[in-house]
Amino acid sequence: MSEHVLVFGVGYDIPQRMRDSGEGVVTSVMCWPEHLEKLDDPEGHARVVVLRPDAPDSEWLALAHAVHALHPVTRIGSFYDDCRRQAALVAQELGLETHSPERVELVGDKHAMRRRLAAAGVEDTASRVVGSVDALKEFAAEHGYPCVVKPVDGAASKGVSVLRAPQEAEAAFLRASGVGTGSRVTAEEFLTGDQYSVEAFSEKGEHVVLAITRKYSDPVSLVELGHVMPAPLEEAQRAAVERHVLAMLDALDVEFGPTHTEIILTPAGPRVIETHLRTGGDELWNMVTDVTGVDMIECQLRQVLGETVLPGVRATLADPGRTARCEAIWFAGAPSSGTLVEVTGVDAGLPAEVTLTVLGKPGARLGGLQNSFSRLAQARAHADTAQTAMELARQAIAGLSFIARHSGDQTELL
Repeated sequence: MSEHVLVFGVGYDIPQRMRDSGEGVVTSVMCWPEHLEKLDDPEGHARVVVLRPDAPDSEWLALAHAVHALHPVTRIGSFYDDCRRQAALVAQELGLETHSPERVELVGDKHAMRRRLAAAGVEDTASRVVGSVDALKEFAAEHGYPCVVKPVDGAASKGVSVLRAPQEAEAAFLRASGVGTGSRVTAEEFLTGDQYSVEAFSEKGEHVVLAITRKYSDPVSLVELGHVMPAPLEEAQRAAVERHVLAMLDALDVEFGPTHTEIILTPAGPRVIETHLRTGGDELWNMVTDVTGVDMIECQLRQVLGETVLPGVRATLADPGRTARCEAIWFAGAPSSGTLVEVTGVDAGLPAEVTLTVLGKPGARLGGLQNSFSRLAQARAHADTAQTAMELARQAIAGLSFIARHSGDQTELL
C-alpha cells in the first residue's frame, strides 16, 4: 500500500528521503511562506499548501480536509517546532498518529512543562508566568537574582536573557514578550552548573539515550557557542543524567520520535532547562550519526512510515565494532553593531578533520549575539578525544576576522 504523508512546516530533505525509500511514498506539504525556501526538491511534492502564520485553526483543518479528499492522507510528518501544533490538530481530526495537541502544548509551554515535572516528583525548579515588569521583579525578589527570563514558547535562544538586577527587568521583559506567539513571559530560577544536552529516541513509550553533549553558551544572552560529543562525564554523572532525562520523558508521556533535552548539572543533580519533540539543532543530529552510528533522521522518517526502529537503534549502539569518535562544533559570535562587509581567513589551511562554514552574509546588519541565527560562522571538527576536537574547532573560528562598516562609512576589523 502506498503512503501519502502530509508534512507540516520545515521538512528540509526528509520528505525527499521518504519518497526515495522505494515504498511508493507521496508527500504533500502545509507550511508558512517562510518555509518555502527551505523545501528541498519542492517539485517532488504532490502539492504545497501555504498559509499565513496567523491563519486560524479552522483554515488549517479545512485545507487539510481538502488535501485528504484529493488524495487520502495516511501519515502525518512533523519534524521541527514550526507548525507542530497544527499538525497535531489535523492528525486528531483525520484520526492519524502523531504527538497529541495536549502533548505538544505541554512540551512547548515551558511553564506547563515545569509544573508537570514538579507534580511527577522529577524536579521542582521555580517558574512563573509573569504578565508585567512588576511581576517579574516580584519573582526575582522572591527567588533571588540572577533569574532567567524567556518566552513561554520560544526556541533558538530568542528573547532569552539573564536578569541580574531590578533595573534590568524592563528590558528583559520586553525582549522576551516580543518573541512568543502569545507574548507570554516566564521567569525561572537560575540554575548553576555545566550545561549539557541529551539526544534520545522513543518508541511505544520506551526511551533510549543516544548521546550526551557538553554545551557552552554565552553568559549574557545564553546563545549556544559550542558543543562537544560525547560529553566528558564521569560514569556516575552520565548515569544520573540519563536517569533524569528518562524520568522526564515518562512524566511528559512522550511516546515516540526524537527528543532534544537541555539540562544543567547542578550541585544537587541534573535539572531540565527545556525539551523538544525533535532532533537538536546546530548539526547535533549529524554529530550523533558520526559518534554513534545512529541516523536520527532516518529513524524518524522510518517510524513515521510505520516501521519499528528501536531494536535497530539498540543494536547499533551496542555494536562492538563501532569506531569511537568525538565531534565538536564552535561558533563565531556577532559584533554589537554595524554591517558585515567581509569574512577573512576562510581560505586558511585547515586540518582535514575540520569543516568551516560561514553563516553571515555580506550586508547583514549586526546586532550582537541575539539568538542562534545571529552567529556568523561555525567550525566542526572530529578527533579521538573530546578535548582535541574542541580545540580544533575553536582554533578554526579564532583564525577568522570579520570586517564591518559602521555609521559614517568607517570600516572596522572585528
